[in-house]
Amino acid sequence: MSDRGLNLRQVLRIPVVVTFNSDQIVAMLAGTSFAAGLNVYATVATLGLLARTGVIALPGSLDALRSWWIIGVALALFGLEFFADKVPAFDLIWNALHTFIRIPIAALLAYVATSHLSPEMQLASAALGGLIAFAAHGGKTALRAAVTPSPEPFSNMALSFGEDAGAVGLTWIAVQHPYVAAAAVLVLLIVVALVMRWVIRALRSLFARARTALAG
Repeated sequence: MSDRGLNLRQVLRIPVVVTFNSDQIVAMLAGTSFAAGLNVYATVATLGLLARTGVIALPGSLDALRSWWIIGVALALFGLEFFADKVPAFDLIWNALHTFIRIPIAALLAYVATSHLSPEMQLASAALGGLIAFAAHGGKTALRAAVTPSPEPFSNMALSFGEDAGAVGLTWIAVQHPYVAAAAVLVLLIVVALVMRWVIRALRSLFARARTALAG
């Protein structure tokens, strides 16, 4: 155990390194998968930094996340997304492209983290991680699509700030209190379902008014 890790734990008042059993790993992955659906770079960077500083002990199969190379790349991409995600209209293109990044990485993390389980359970964990990330990513993208037409940029920026903070915060909770994070994800999935329904209805209403105006 490094002195640096010990000092950080003292500052944060964390008495010992957090380790995980099999059930806690699954619960943790539920939280990190949802966080990855919001901002995968923030999630990877947070996991890597917490492991690198000795705050948590990740499963050995995820030891690569402790690499400064991976942490550095994740932080650099997080910085890029921090600004790109706050530009109205462009954020929709950015999020659409990240459908092919956030979901696969969340599934891959879940698959690798459960390497101690049977191949069937690994695949099930990967599928669950991918689905949770897809739900978070889909809810985020749908809400952005509803907010982007607004003439002022502040609502879009506020959503982006909230998503960034949510990804980091949920990752932190997932590694400190996995079961709490899993319960929070369950609630968030319900919220996403409700938001998706509201967004779809709002968009249908908008298109209907547009058709009526054009017909008139």
